[in-house]
Amino acid sequence: MESIIRDINQWESGHQKIEWVRKNMPLLRQIEEDFSKTRPFEGLRIALSIHLEAKTAYLCKVLAAGGAKMYITGSNPLSTQDDIAAELVKCGLNVYAWYNASQEEYNSHIQKVILSKPNIIIDDGGDLVNLIHDKYPELIDNVIGGCEETTTGIIRLKAMEKNNLLKFPMVAVNDAKCKYLFDNRYGTGQSVWDGINRTTNLIVAGKKVVVSGYGWCGKGVAMRAKGFGADVIITEIDPIKAIEAVMDGFNVLPMEQAARVGDMFITVTGCKSVIRWEHMQYMKDGAILCNAGHFNVEIEVDRLIQNAKNTRKERHNIVGYQINNNNWIYLLAEGRLVNLAAGDGHPAEIMDMSFAIQALSAEYLVKHKGSLSNNVITVPDEIDKMVAKRKLKYWDLNIDVLTEEQVKYLDGWKVD
Repeated sequence: MESIIRDINQWESGHQKIEWVRKNMPLLRQIEEDFSKTRPFEGLRIALSIHLEAKTAYLCKVLAAGGAKMYITGSNPLSTQDDIAAELVKCGLNVYAWYNASQEEYNSHIQKVILSKPNIIIDDGGDLVNLIHDKYPELIDNVIGGCEETTTGIIRLKAMEKNNLLKFPMVAVNDAKCKYLFDNRYGTGQSVWDGINRTTNLIVAGKKVVVSGYGWCGKGVAMRAKGFGADVIITEIDPIKAIEAVMDGFNVLPMEQAARVGDMFITVTGCKSVIRWEHMQYMKDGAILCNAGHFNVEIEVDRLIQNAKNTRKERHNIVGYQINNNNWIYLLAEGRLVNLAAGDGHPAEIMDMSFAIQALSAEYLVKHKGSLSNNVITVPDEIDKMVAKRKLKYWDLNIDVLTEEQVKYLDGWKVD
């Protein structure tokens, strides 16, 4: 199958972007060197659907260095960068993606990747896994297993597992400590505000920022908002997370109340209809809405569009909607992932750890072919700790090591 991209002639700027992140991703550089020698994916086809920007592209090159034949698409129509896609095609990888694809085009690109008859699936949100199970079950026998990048994808996988529908093992990359503790918290915290700030060019200090969801991603977004000088309000459905938010110094309100006072709203829940039309009608004139959850379902965008009296494009990635009370509400990046649809995503050093987990988990699947159950599998602790130790090494940092006496003490139950 021939690649489907916008313009191969854009490859040069894509090459520059990938080389920049490569310089700042030392873990992946080491894995690339290792894979080029061991070739763990020799003769195998890997289907990958992750936000198609420079860091993802470098992961693809690392897997290709390990012998994989790569079939690549994006996981969000607005996060694909056409120059990145062009550079990957120029390097001999198969790409089916372009920026601002329609839903029909996006589905077609996903389908092309699945029709490659993949042996390994690397997913971000579960689109590839769901498609092969729903529409192409005859291709499942080719699949050794897969890896899932996000919280949303793992929720979908666990639902399939619960109903005995999952037909091959899937490694829950998102649940690795070297992923969620750093990627979800520090990566999301920085990249979401990068997307908001570069898009709006407005000050955050002094504003009331409403963060919906206080998981690891929400914690990161709230922490950075506080650092910018915002008055942060958390909305939650989990009483334990609500207590965490209060003890972290934030106010907690239900969305109906938060809607009346917020200046900026950021959804980070993984659920749908978090900000509904009924909430929007209470919002201030000039309220800004955006989403940092994987799918564009957290804000009821369709109902906002249907009920708006007037609509106008304010600037790139900002559309204004005038509602019944004549107030204007501003939606960023169509309600899609603001850090990728309106920015470049997480910092390279953060994704270095996440994608190191991805690459090593894919290798783990190959090494354990046929011996893993068709379940959601935890990233092996040795992979998690290997990535952490390598990261410390690149930072030129050392930590303590237990003495034999300490090991004995911790492993025993008698106090001598």
